[in-house]
Order: sequence, then C-alpha cells, then structure tokens
Amino acid sequence: MLSLGEIFLRLTVASVLGAIIGIERDLRRRPAGMRTSLFVCLATALFTILSGEIARLFGDTASTRIASNIVQGIGFLGAGAILREAGGRVGMTTAATIFMEAAIGMASGGGLFAVATYTTALVLFGLVCLGWVAQRFDLKSRPMVFRFTTSHAESVATEVQQLMAQMKVPMQHFLVSMAGGNSIVEFESVVSHTQQERIVAQLSRQGVITEVTAVEGSHE
Repeated sequence: MLSLGEIFLRLTVASVLGAIIGIERDLRRRPAGMRTSLFVCLATALFTILSGEIARLFGDTASTRIASNIVQGIGFLGAGAILREAGGRVGMTTAATIFMEAAIGMASGGGLFAVATYTTALVLFGLVCLGWVAQRFDLKSRPMVFRFTTSHAESVATEVQQLMAQMKVPMQHFLVSMAGGNSIVEFESVVSHTQQERIVAQLSRQGVITEVTAVEGSHE
C-alpha cells in the first residue's frame, strides 16, 4: 500500500505538469487550457493509483484493470476536441496534447516522475519550438474566406481565378453575387500566411473592398 504522503506527491506532480502544459495552451489561445490540462493529468494519475491500490485491497491480480481503460476513455475526450471544432478537420494538436497529458498523468500516478517530467519537456518542445518553426517558415496553412466587394466583379473574378491558378491553390465555394449596386466575389481556400498576403496585396486597390476572415473553428 502506498502511504498517503506518496499518493499526495504523485497527484501534485501530475497536477503541476498538466498545468504547465495548459499555460502554454492558454497563452496561444487554444482549447484545453490550464484547468483542463491539470484535470486530465490529475484524473489519470488518480485512476492509475486507484487501479493498483484497489487491486491490492481486494487481492485482485489485475492491478492495471482501471488504468488500462484510461486510453480508451481519453480517446473520447480527444475526439470531442476535434468534432467540436469543425467536423474533424482541425483540433488535431489539441486532441494529441490531451492524449499526451493522460500519459503524463499515468506516469506520475505510477511514480515515474523522471519519465513524466521529461515527457512534459518534449511536449512543450513540440508545442512551442516546433510551433515557432512552422510559423517562421510559413509551413502551416489554414482555411480562409476572401471577400471582394466591387462595382466590376467580372474583372476581379477573372483576376482571382488567374492568381489562384498561378499559385496552384484550389478554391472552394467560389461565388459571385450582387449586393445593392455592387458585386461580391467570394471564395474559400486553404492558404499559408504568405499566400494570404499575396492575394490581398494583388487584389486590393481603389474601388475594391477586401475582407479576409478565418473559417470558424480553424485552430489547432
């Protein structure tokens, strides 16, 4: 049987490591922030501890019975993070982070503090350093909606099609409509930040109102 002090230590370590990851998520305005991350690590650590302690208490040889179901249970939480955003197209990083938090909590609950701490460092490296690399070298694309309001829609629509063909970027939901005395050219496309700037710079001019918005839910 674990002592009460050892149990408290394991739960505390799990909570601290989860909160550290959650702080990074909060700073980047991402889902599964500090409280969620803390609770995931704390819950999985507690389940891991209970799995062993209850087995010892009742003489059950399957001491990992409860802990083995954590992996399945955390999968539903991760799937919820994806589906809540946009039908599974985004939220993958959030889901993967939750999955890692569960593993860190289990490691802490099992008393593997060095493993849990090192894994937390690797998770932060992936979130912070690799995230910076992706942003610095313009590796990440996201779905954006472009809307151009003008009195000469035909020329703008043609220019949009030519520009996107040159950039080899496919368009979705391309639409030309009327609004009062003006025409609106609107389309959705998955672009990098550099591509977005090029589109706006080339099509923005006097007499053309340019609007660019991110597709709702399009974050990690």
